[in-house]
Amino acid sequence: MAGLVVVGGGAVVACQPGGGLGSASVAYTTDQTATAALEHRHVNVSWLTCTGGYRDDGARGGTPAPSETTVVSVDCRGETDDGRKIVVAGLVTRAVDGACVRGDLTAEVDGRRVFRVSGLGNCSAPSGPAYRPPTGGRPTVTVTVTRTVLPVPGK
Repeated sequence: MAGLVVVGGGAVVACQPGGGLGSASVAYTTDQTATAALEHRHVNVSWLTCTGGYRDDGARGGTPAPSETTVVSVDCRGETDDGRKIVVAGLVTRAVDGACVRGDLTAEVDGRRVFRVSGLGNCSAPSGPAYRPPTGGRPTVTVTVTRTVLPVPGK
């Protein structure tokens, strides 16, 4: 199931017009970076789930146009290993898929503020997995053969 979430988050980023922020990608990246930031502050995160949605001023609905400045509202809920409630919420204006989010984010554990930051993660990191073609030599070809075995009558 976790693999499905990762693939889905990446697909959303690829479909965003004009390279805008995808709400699902922002939610996924906030989940990853907030968990790391909480763990760095000695909060043992049992689970954290984030959702994201486009900030809507009421004048328009749906997905923002590519020319608009995109702001994604993010809301995360979770729990520590010892059962304390975790809340991370804020507005994200920039994201590098899986690596960083920038904006205004606040995290609380059992109502106590753990951090309020303008960004989480490393925005200098490359987005997504980097593919480097093999240097020199011939490419490796893998062939898969499928054989259908029919049942023998009488056995």
